[in-house]
Amino acid sequence: MIGRWRRRKETSAETSERIVVEGIAKSTGGRARTRIIMTMAVFFAVYGVIAGRLAYLGFQELEQGGPAPSRVTASRPDIVDRNGEVLATDINTASLFAEPRRIVDADEALEKLLTVLPDLNIEQTYNRLESDAGFIWLRRQLSPRQQQAIMQLGIPGIGFRTEKRRFYPGGPTAAHIVGLVNVDNKGIAGMEKYVDDQGLADLQASGLAVARDLEPVRLSMDLRVQHIVRDELERAMERYHAIAAGAVVLNARTGEILAMASLPDFDPNNPFNAHEKDRLNRMSAGVYEMGSTFKGFTLAMALEKGTANLNSRFDATRPIQIARHTIRDFHGKGRVLTVPEVFIYSSNIGTARMAETVSAEEHRAFFRQIGLLDRMTTELPEVARPTEPSEWKRIHQITISFGHGVATTPLQTAMAGAAMLNGGKLIQPTFLPRNEAQAQASALQVIKPQTSEMMRYLFRLNVEKGSGRRAEVPGYFVGGKTGTAEKVVNGRYVSGKRFNAFLAGFPVNDPEYIVLAVLDEPQPEKPGMGATAGINTTQMVNSIIRRSAALLGVKPDFGHESDALLVSTR
Repeated sequence: MIGRWRRRKETSAETSERIVVEGIAKSTGGRARTRIIMTMAVFFAVYGVIAGRLAYLGFQELEQGGPAPSRVTASRPDIVDRNGEVLATDINTASLFAEPRRIVDADEALEKLLTVLPDLNIEQTYNRLESDAGFIWLRRQLSPRQQQAIMQLGIPGIGFRTEKRRFYPGGPTAAHIVGLVNVDNKGIAGMEKYVDDQGLADLQASGLAVARDLEPVRLSMDLRVQHIVRDELERAMERYHAIAAGAVVLNARTGEILAMASLPDFDPNNPFNAHEKDRLNRMSAGVYEMGSTFKGFTLAMALEKGTANLNSRFDATRPIQIARHTIRDFHGKGRVLTVPEVFIYSSNIGTARMAETVSAEEHRAFFRQIGLLDRMTTELPEVARPTEPSEWKRIHQITISFGHGVATTPLQTAMAGAAMLNGGKLIQPTFLPRNEAQAQASALQVIKPQTSEMMRYLFRLNVEKGSGRRAEVPGYFVGGKTGTAEKVVNGRYVSGKRFNAFLAGFPVNDPEYIVLAVLDEPQPEKPGMGATAGINTTQMVNSIIRRSAALLGVKPDFGHESDALLVSTR
């Protein structure tokens, strides 16, 4: 409308100018040139003022009414799983806008809109409809039913624009991996944000993010396994009355994450509660004391440095007294224990004795070497930094040896666990496809293959004879280590509040996959039953492996001996 008005003014002005010039030329001759120039200057000055005013009004409309009507939400590439299943895609949706200058009766318009959109802010919407703005948004991303109902109201000055909206076919199934976008289709969490940070945001800003030119982003995740993991977490939370649960399935040879879930989660299609504290991604964005799962790392350190071997013996006869602290075993044997016995009986005393075969600084350096003390490197933006004492004194070294005093992310624990079992190579986890050759190019050899071989033996032995027995899945040669840690609340350990974990690998004689499951504050399934990791998280891992192994391409082996085999300690 503004453009047509300006063209009419220009046409009228040009006609007037031609008449004036011709009249002056006929009556005054050469003397008219000066007047012509002056007249043209006046016209140009007038046009300049008009143009400036129009520009000013345009900016005012943007400030008062929000985005200009020509603005279009940018396209995003589809996100798919490793098999091409769609995890996130764009769909077209209608958004409602108003042109207040064309609104005949703001009261009537608002009254009609409230019949379809009863949650509109009445005072705010009325003031905006009464304003002089040229364009305002009223509601983004309507449902088709809402759009049809508003169209039937026939309100002058009300219209619709087609915009892009992100749709997640799986709902909450992979919410913490895929992430979500804001109302303008910009990634704000998970792999959606990662995609933006890799250049999509720049393409969108330049207007080059055209849907047909955007290749799908393929993740390492397997949606089938992801569904199994989340389903088992829901069952475990209900069965063990826990406040939260999490699990990850990691390829031990490539670092690819096949599945990862944390409950409670959220639905990215309706993320009204996504920012609530209890819905954070506990697997990568939460740090916890991982309890006795750390005993495996301490044993690996002693074996790696040669201060112990599988035949070594450590005195666990009586508790260790340090100042006001007493270190006891949960189910103490009250005798000298071999290294395998320290592991399968989960002896705090035996593990502490083993830790003290090296200095505190050597202990700290080893844990840093296997990736437990530094922030993990991966594509997911939500990754927490581990916490540790600023100085490791003797008391710190002893408690950290069995998983108290250092807090790290469960995903980081799974990464370090993979290095213990895969031949000793630390591979940073990835949510994108990666083959073995690519993984090996960046892998760090953190323990010797012989040490890894001994750790595989110990992990298997613990499922056969120790606290991991409930994780056994016939034919899949499972090995693992439990962890039951008292939680720290307001700086103090609270009896009865536990964070349980089970770190497993399968088939542990030649590990392909690592599975780590955690439960936050689990309770006894029934009165009189225990609530340790050996009772609950082992069962979670059992169910995940039993349901997903075939999908992961791992064939059961019933034809060979599956007992833990002693390895050479020389």
